This record gives sequence, structure tokens and C-alpha cells, in this order.
Amino acid sequence: MNRKGWNRRQFLTSTGQALSVLGAIGSVRAQIVRRPPPAQERYIRVRGLVRSGETPLAGVSVSDGLSVARTDARGEFELIAGSAASFIFVSLPSGYRIPTGPNGTARLYRPLDTLSDETVMHFHLQPLETSDDHHGFFLLADPQTEDLEEMRLFREQTIPDLRRLSTGMGGELFAVACGDLMYDHLELFDDYESTVRLAGLPFFQVVGNHDVNQDVWVDFYANQTFEHHFGPSNYSFERGAVHYVVLDDVFWHGDGYIGYLTDAQLAWLAADLGYVEPGRTVIVFLHIPLFNTGFRRAGSARPSPESMVLNRDALYELLAPYRVHVLSGHTHENEHVFEGGVHEQVHGTVCGAWWTGPVCSDGTPCGYGVYDVRGEEIRWRYKSTGRDLTEQMRIYPWGADPSAPDEIVANVWNWDPQWEVTWYEDGRLKGPMVRRKGYDPLAVKLYSGERLPVKRPWVDPRPTDHLFYAPAHRRATEVRVDAKDRFGVTYSAVLRA
Repeated sequence: MNRKGWNRRQFLTSTGQALSVLGAIGSVRAQIVRRPPPAQERYIRVRGLVRSGETPLAGVSVSDGLSVARTDARGEFELIAGSAASFIFVSLPSGYRIPTGPNGTARLYRPLDTLSDETVMHFHLQPLETSDDHHGFFLLADPQTEDLEEMRLFREQTIPDLRRLSTGMGGELFAVACGDLMYDHLELFDDYESTVRLAGLPFFQVVGNHDVNQDVWVDFYANQTFEHHFGPSNYSFERGAVHYVVLDDVFWHGDGYIGYLTDAQLAWLAADLGYVEPGRTVIVFLHIPLFNTGFRRAGSARPSPESMVLNRDALYELLAPYRVHVLSGHTHENEHVFEGGVHEQVHGTVCGAWWTGPVCSDGTPCGYGVYDVRGEEIRWRYKSTGRDLTEQMRIYPWGADPSAPDEIVANVWNWDPQWEVTWYEDGRLKGPMVRRKGYDPLAVKLYSGERLPVKRPWVDPRPTDHLFYAPAHRRATEVRVDAKDRFGVTYSAVLRA
């Protein structure tokens, strides 16, 4: 998030400005098209096959990003691609290795020669040695590297941490960089690729608002540099029993962006999901959250159009037949949202508060999501960079929050309504802690004031609702907080006199 050059503090607190942008959007909504037709529309006949060794693979989806074809019993497919298409790609089926390019990023696609009227292309897939019914992945939101120094931090802090954790996990593993790989400096994409290669995992990429070409005036051209490196911005693949979808929900209108999914994207997704049985688990990766409560916590009546997806109801409708998890980033804070029949997890970021300190604006540590999938059962935790995976909260002593001078505070950053947070005083259970909206004390210390943080003084602490309070007695020798997650795992932290 944060388009460099804007005053973030003024933008986020100005409801009137957000409303004026919403009004402008209404006047151009009918013109929003991600793939405008060329002056003279042409069509390209694409034929080919998908196979593993000498074995043809039937029932594999192949797409140009607009329509979806399926391979027949001979592994053959045919589709008619519009000349606005740039790639032909497969929806990788379960049981096959994720193809990667020279730098380790996933490569499910072939560039389309739009100068020909007919082309042939083949996809060769390698079978996995073991089942991917048990698999896992890492969700890295907003690395957001602006220069080589921040790229060095990403390379020397995040990637080794991820690599160490992955060596102790079972199942087939991959990683997803969930948008804002860059902080506007797209020339660093090469450095990003060489950095994530060190993780030893296939990396999928999601386009973020800081990954677009900001010197163009229409959305059609905004992803050209991103797609040159990573291929299509919308695609799908499967691991085990789960269908995964990557969507670009950043619509560039020439002088900024909004969260929006075009009719063309929704039509492609409908075609893609048409081959997915109702009731199956679908996980969607996108950068801008479909919805988040940041505007409410900040006391605003309406959200900014850049903070969430304006036409998310259309997506909710497409996803209604499935068991859905949506994973996003963008806001630089951690939140679980339940809206439209889906569970959305908005993630804390790799860069925290834009590489200015060890925590995001809500006190969530710099880090990434860790997901373990067995069949259709999905479990997750948030991993703080450089910290043990069991560290899932931070406790503050009496007075750390000036609004509650006689209470201790626990920030349980990955909390959702199925967690239980209780406290003990000298070994005696005292009961549940009370959840209230407030400011994380460490974030306040690091980011409050016009001159803090030094590197980016526009960063501010933000109110969060995953803070828990208890009136512990000051004479207590030890206060312990237990937080039990929805999977029955209990994490503990202790405050000693």
C-alpha cells in the first residue's frame, strides 16, 4: 500500500476525499476493461497437447486468460485466443511438479505469438514422487523493497528464516509472494528473483499496486513489466484436493488505483471454476483485501476505494458453491474477516511498516503466513521473522497502554473469533481477557510523532482489535497469558515482576 508521494496520514483520515474518488469511479465504471480490443480484433487458433513423458493427460484446463479449454483423452486441446491475449497457460493438476523458470519462480505458461493466425504449443509435466495430498505453503505479503538495502534485508532476514522453517515441514511446499514485491522500482524484479531462488521453493507471484507501471494511463498496460518476469496476472493451479486461484485486483486508472475485478476477469474465473466440483476447497490469493475493517477502526464512515475490492459481491457470488479461503495483504496489519460467506485472512507483512522497524502498524511482527494442508483440512499460523513459531503474542506490563493504566495488555496478532485468551495470576486461572480496540504500545513507541519513524515519518500506529486486557494485581509474582487457537493449540507468554 501507500503510493509514494501521497500524504498517507491525510488520505486515510479524509473521508471526503474517499467519497470524491468513489464518485469519479461511478462515472467511468462502464469503461473499465482490463483487455481492451485492438483496433482490428484478430483471433489466433491455438492447438497443442499436455502430457507427462509419453502419457497424454486428459482433463487439464488450458487458458489464454479469457477462455478455458480442456484436454481430451489424447491430451490435446484447442482454443481460439483473442489477439489481446499474451499467454497460454495450464491450470497445473494435482500430482505434478510445479514447473519453474531459471530463477525458481513458477512457470505454468508460454508466451503467445500474437502475430500468427495459428500456433502450436505443448506442455510437459513431471509427476511428483509422492502424493501432494499433504502439502504446505508460505504466504509472503508485501516484501515491498524500494532499494538494494531493503532487498538485502529481505534476502538476509526473511529468506533464511523461511528456508530453515521449510526444512522441518513435511509435504510438498511452495511459496506465494502476495503482491507489492517492489516499492515502485520495478528494475529490482531481477534482484527479487535471484533472492527468492535462495529459498529453494517454487514461488508464485501476485501483482500489487506497487508492482505496476505507473507511467501508463490505462490498466491494460500496467502489468507489462510484471508479466514480462512472471507471466499472467490471473491463473490457477491445484495441489492435492485444493484448487488455488491467483487474481489481480489492482485496477490502474492512470492517476492511481482502486480495488476492482473486471468483467473479463470474472468471466475467466467462472470458466475456470466451471471445472471445479461444488463443495471443494478453493483458496484465492489477491493483494488488495476483498474487505477489511481498518476504516471502521480509524473512525471513518466509508473505506478508501484503494483499500478493498469495490465489486467484491460479484466474486462472492462466483465462490458461493465452494469452501473458500481468501488470502491477501496490502494493509500492513493482521486481520481475519468473515464476509460474503468466505473467511479472508489479511496478513501482516514481510517488511512490517515499510522496513522501518520490527512490527507492522498494528504491532504484528514482520513475518509471513505458514499453511499446512492435509486433504481439505487447512491449518495456519503466523511466523514472526527471526522468532520461534510458538511466539504468537506479545505481553505489555501495567501502564504500557495509557488508556488502561491498571491493566496488562496482550497483542494476539493472529486472533480470530474461535480463539480463547485467558490469564493466570501466580498460577491461578483468573478467566478470559477482555478484547478491546486500541494501539499496540510498541507500535506507538516506534511510529508516533511527526518525525518518527526516521526513514518514513508518514508511518503511524493504527488501532487494532486484537488487543486483550486484564486487571492483573501489581503484587503478582507472575502473570501468564494463554491463547488457544481454533485448532486447539495453546500458546503461552509470561510477565514476571
